[in-house]
Parts: sequence; structure tokens; C-alpha cells
Amino acid sequence: MFEIAIDRDACDGIFACLARDGRFVEDDDGLATIDPDAAGVVSVERTDERVVALLEGDAEADDDDATLAARACPPGAISVREVDA
Repeated sequence: MFEIAIDRDACDGIFACLARDGRFVEDDDGLATIDPDAAGVVSVERTDERVVALLEGDAEADDDDATLAARACPPGAISVREVDA
């Protein structure tokens, strides 16, 4: 399992992440979020400051799109890390 975290204060709505990973979508505030109904998404928690999504798989092997999305984010608002199940 892995976690995608989006710092909503750092997100500037450029949406380079959306072009790299289809699980990223635009929210009602014009910022990036994770589609809770996307394949592999276990849970999504949202606060005013952060979006944290738990996903099935291995970020480095199976779901490198998330890592590419994080690397493509100009302000560095996205982080991806492995977590224990």
C-alpha cells in the first residue's frame, strides 16, 4: 500500500498531476485532489490543509504514475510514500 498526500496550501492549480495520473482530479476549489472512486483507491481524507489518499499497490512498481505526478508538480505539493498495510 502507499499514500499520496497533497498539501492544499502549496497546490497552485497547474494540474501537471492530472496529466500524469488519472486518479488526480480538480476539486470544487480549483485544487488537485484524488478521485475516491478511482481504481486502487482505498480511502481519501480531506481537510482544509491536506488531502491524504491510501491506495493499493506499490508506488515504485505498480503505480509509478503517482510518483510521476508528484515529480511533475511545480510547487512540490504532492508526496508519495509506501505505508504498512
